[in-house]
Amino acid sequence: MMTTRDFVRDSLLFALASTMLFSATTDAALSQTQKPQPARQQAPAAAPATAAANPAPAATEGGDADVVARAGSARLTAAEVRALIAGMNPRDRAAVARDPRILSQTVRAQLANQLVLKEAMAKKWDQQPAVAAQLQRIRDEAVVQTYLRSLSQPADGYPGDSDVETAYEANKASFLVPRQFQLAQIFIAQGPDADKAVEEKAKKKLEEVKKSLKEPGANFASIAARESDDPEGAAKGGDLGWLRENQIRPEIKSQIFGLAVNAVSDPVRIEDGWHVFKLIDTKAAYTLPLSEVREMLQQRLREDRQNTNQRRYLGKVADENPISINEIALSKLIEPAAAASSK
Repeated sequence: MMTTRDFVRDSLLFALASTMLFSATTDAALSQTQKPQPARQQAPAAAPATAAANPAPAATEGGDADVVARAGSARLTAAEVRALIAGMNPRDRAAVARDPRILSQTVRAQLANQLVLKEAMAKKWDQQPAVAAQLQRIRDEAVVQTYLRSLSQPADGYPGDSDVETAYEANKASFLVPRQFQLAQIFIAQGPDADKAVEEKAKKKLEEVKKSLKEPGANFASIAARESDDPEGAAKGGDLGWLRENQIRPEIKSQIFGLAVNAVSDPVRIEDGWHVFKLIDTKAAYTLPLSEVREMLQQRLREDRQNTNQRRYLGKVADENPISINEIALSKLIEPAAAASSK
């Protein structure tokens, strides 16, 4: 019979595996579904939060019929998947809503975790001294963090309307949406290491495209569909959709900022080849209204207040229990630790 201690141990071991697998599969799925356009600058990816799941097949809502995914002896029920989604942070839930394939990848990772956990437990991996010590540290940290959160929760009525409005006015600049451009492009591939033959072929094609664009009644979308080396973009007549000013590379900005609507730019050479742009439309910069950011502000203010309450409580604990540290003895521990890490 599984004891509470066994369950905690298994859950912690499972959470360790989940952290890496969930992050990896979410990033992989996002990279497949959000293929960057040449006009966009790459933003650093933010690591998504991980939701721990029950490592053992749990009782289902409707028996085996409620199982939505399986791999060998591993099972995931609809209830467990709903709990997995509920445990995600808002950004990851929004990503799943945009593309269900992300959830599919995450479910695959959870099933893999169950199988790995079963194998690890069969080999008594959790009883390895180093692993057991790590699990104990994770458990202790979880107890401390959840206890502190319980003590530092803001009052139910916080923040009020006036608090939100004050925060909005104080941070209004951060809610500015930059100027936007709707662009279409014709892309002619020519990589940085292209040989002479590829370079000559690209230049010849570029001249043909320029000539076609200058013909009376030239249709940019038709030419893009026929000539662009970007199959995905060509299928949409070269349309890149709306891009914010801060998403557009500087060398491209210099070509499109002075264009009139429906005008075509000079060719722009960047590392992957040649790009010819058409400016379809523009939107002026604007500030997001309070109605669109209210919920986010409320959450941020509650988090800030909770952090303040937590720091205040920790300060109180320190005042009531003065800390004494032997700095000399402490410094002597640094050298052995540094030597061990350098090996």
